[in-house]
Amino acid sequence: MSRGARGRDAAGDRSLRWAVRAEWTKVRTLAGPGWLLASVVVLTVALSAVAAAVVPCASAGCGQDATRISLVGVQLGQAMVALLAVLMVCGEYSTGMIRTSLTAMPRRATGLAAKAVVVTGLTVAAGTVAVLGSVLAGRLILPGSGFTPAHGYPPLSLADGPTLRAAAGSVLYLVLIALLSLGLATAVRDSAAATGVVLGLLYAFPFVSLMVRDPDVQLFLWRISPTNAGLAVQATTDLAGLPIGPLAGLGVLTAWAVAALLGGGLLLRRRDA
Repeated sequence: MSRGARGRDAAGDRSLRWAVRAEWTKVRTLAGPGWLLASVVVLTVALSAVAAAVVPCASAGCGQDATRISLVGVQLGQAMVALLAVLMVCGEYSTGMIRTSLTAMPRRATGLAAKAVVVTGLTVAAGTVAVLGSVLAGRLILPGSGFTPAHGYPPLSLADGPTLRAAAGSVLYLVLIALLSLGLATAVRDSAAATGVVLGLLYAFPFVSLMVRDPDVQLFLWRISPTNAGLAVQATTDLAGLPIGPLAGLGVLTAWAVAALLGGGLLLRRRDA
């Protein structure tokens, strides 16, 4: 590598580090992100605890996936993660701060990458706490609902390979949802519109797919839904009967996130602030 190329790479690394510090400073000075991160934990664990309390296992071989029940709160926590990503982008547009940000960081791709780094770090932190809390809630509550060793359900434990995969996959799922939302928000720019698009994709798309009468089309829509496909990673039983496998499902969600970031980044470079 030439000296000039090495210099450009070093300058790029310094620019990204500076941009990440700038984004982190913005997040710390706002009240909204802190509340959203706290909500990720509280809502995820709360819904998981409720599910663990109300889903019964009255006899041996009741056919329930205990791990998936204990992680169901992720379906609510993802909304807070999505709103966090939307806030990080659209908040600057609503206040006009985006002009200052683009002046300070003319390399728009670097600025978007910095936002992605920060939102990933925040989501990993909150998502890990939320998922661990959900697993703990399941471990404590599920036995009271009949999920006992006598019924074929040992206490939930991260030492169990499938449970660990489901828990780690749930954190990764939340990260991908955050990045998908970040890309969509960058493309849309308006807070209300971006929120509607993101939440519609997460919650309305799966519902609409269930209304399709053609079973082949319904299966196809299920497999390409970012929510349905991504949440397959939580399954630990009857994997052969799933519409899409856990790793393939995460691959679908990854494709959605990458496409959203690339699309948002392209529009960010082409448009004025």
